[in-house]
Amino acid sequence: MYAICDAANEYAEIIEHSNCYSGAAWSLYHYAKAPLVLKARSTGNMIRYLMKTGSSKLELKPSVAAAGIESVIVHGDEVEITYVGLGGGGVGATRCRAFANGVLRYNISESGGEKCARGTIIVPRRDRVLIGIDDTDSKEIGATWTLTHNIAKKLNCQEAVYLSHALVQLFPVPERTQNCMSTVLEFGCVDEKAKSWLVNAFKKTLKKYSASTQTGMVVLSDFYAKGLYEFSNRSRTERVSKVEALQCARENGVGVLLDGNGVIGALASLPWFARPDESIISGTPIKPLITKEIKNGI
Repeated sequence: MYAICDAANEYAEIIEHSNCYSGAAWSLYHYAKAPLVLKARSTGNMIRYLMKTGSSKLELKPSVAAAGIESVIVHGDEVEITYVGLGGGGVGATRCRAFANGVLRYNISESGGEKCARGTIIVPRRDRVLIGIDDTDSKEIGATWTLTHNIAKKLNCQEAVYLSHALVQLFPVPERTQNCMSTVLEFGCVDEKAKSWLVNAFKKTLKKYSASTQTGMVVLSDFYAKGLYEFSNRSRTERVSKVEALQCARENGVGVLLDGNGVIGALASLPWFARPDESIISGTPIKPLITKEIKNGI
């Protein structure tokens, strides 16, 4: 279990990995109704709850609204999450989540049967770190999506956890190797030291194994990456220049670690983190993660 927060700690994304998808699907259905939840979705075996931080009062009803997330409170470098549920939902709200990997501490009530149970878990507060990569292969060997995934798996650790991988279809320029796709990787880092280690290690490994002299690698620590929506949409429907990409990176605080021609696709990939079903469809414009109107939008 992981908690990714925005810079102001106004919003959080609670991310859960489950090895029992049916139970996770039940939670997704019921938790999505909680007042603090702005959007709930599943990606593979991962359930993601985009939320306002704070507390709310849940009105639980058997079979209809039987469980939910009651509060998400940020305390310094930790996030306190309180779940509540009826019956089997109470077991999920207590023991299942309390004993999950990534939990620092917990306080849970008795659960099971017909009980209403409550559980509070504490996890590290994390910042979202996005790494965009393009052009690591040649006409003879390689594939960017596999290389980046293998590097991310190798570097995955509790301080810099590997959360997601998305392939992004770009406009098919003549210089492409074949399919003209870039990759964005999402990590959750506990502090600046973890971010620095991750970025440096990723760059070093990428340079070692890339089969191209035009590799692009960019890094952004941001909750939304919304400032890159327009550039990304253009890159998926028309040819854009490297000069434009570098200017866009400067304007949006994106770090350019490797500045080959692949920097264009690398930059365009960043907003598509955790949207692998949409990002692969040619020309599909990126849209806000949620439709509810909230401060600053998402």
